[in-house]
Amino acid sequence: MNYESIKLTIDGKIAIVTINRPESLNALNAGVLNDLENVFDHLDSEKTVNCIIVTGSGEKSFVAGADIKEFPSLTKEQATELSKRGHLIFNKIENLSKPVIAAINGFALGGGLELAMSCHIRYASENAKLGLPEVTLGLIPGYGGTQRLPKLVGKGIANEMIFSAKMITAEKAKSIGLVNEVFPLGELLPKTKELAEQIVKNSPQGIAKAIKAVNASDSEKGMEKEINSFGELFAQDDFKEGVSAFIEKRKPIFN
Repeated sequence: MNYESIKLTIDGKIAIVTINRPESLNALNAGVLNDLENVFDHLDSEKTVNCIIVTGSGEKSFVAGADIKEFPSLTKEQATELSKRGHLIFNKIENLSKPVIAAINGFALGGGLELAMSCHIRYASENAKLGLPEVTLGLIPGYGGTQRLPKLVGKGIANEMIFSAKMITAEKAKSIGLVNEVFPLGELLPKTKELAEQIVKNSPQGIAKAIKAVNASDSEKGMEKEINSFGELFAQDDFKEGVSAFIEKRKPIFN
């Protein structure tokens, strides 16, 4: 499958999705959103892929927000539909059955930070700057930012970031729990791949259930989801292989 605005590479069980609009700091326009939806639909059904990395091209930007040049012509109704589309795609990423890791290699602003927050894990380079500047345009985050950021960093810090529109450093993002780890730019992708390689050694069936259980952790049915998922996994092949390998003192081989 060909994509206009992203590059897809697959190395073993790991896929790397690179947003490729360096001339506009990888800003999200309609074409990028279409490509993201299509590539994640493809990777969700690609049985050989067990983990996905999302990053931006170049050394300056992960995704520097939405493409503001598209905004002036939008009506209220069209803007609402655009927000719905962003939610649909980013919810798809958040609920994917395979882990998605954001490798934030520079600016992650507005829709770029919202994309990163829809991923399950976030690593950042030392030069990364993160923020939600929408109120400087008379707007608010529209792709899930007002909902995901408070869950990650708490309501007070989320309010501060959204109301002030200020950018924060990668180290600050780590200190508030917005990113997991920070590395020099040249080490970011190798370190992200290293994590992905550790993940793909483990049970895909177990990880898929874990994603659903963790995503349900802020709902009333979170505990029920964990209980049911735990029981359901006892009937799966990965459980049988994992337990057999443990008893036989060997490494498990998961499909």
